[in-house]
Amino acid sequence: MTPTDSATAFLFAALLIVTLGYAASCKIWPFKACRTCGGTGKLRSPFIRAIRHCPRCRATGLRPRIGLKAWNAYRRLHHSNRRNR
Repeated sequence: MTPTDSATAFLFAALLIVTLGYAASCKIWPFKACRTCGGTGKLRSPFIRAIRHCPRCRATGLRPRIGLKAWNAYRRLHHSNRRNR
C-alpha cells in the first residue's frame, strides 16, 4: 500500500464518520432555532412597542435543518417515482 492509498483511505473514512455523525444529529435534532426571532416565535416592532408573530417560522420558533430538508426532498422524489410506475 502506497502512502497515497493510505491517505485516501483515511480521508474517505473521516468523511464517512462526519457524514454519519451529521445524519445521526439530524435524526435526533431535526429542527434548529429560528434566526429571525431567536427561537421565541415573536418579534418586537422597532418603533412601536407591539409584539407580533414571526413570519419566517410561523410563530413556532423552529426551522428545519438542512439535513432534514434534504431527507424530505429525497422522500418526496422517491414517493413520486413509486407512484408513477
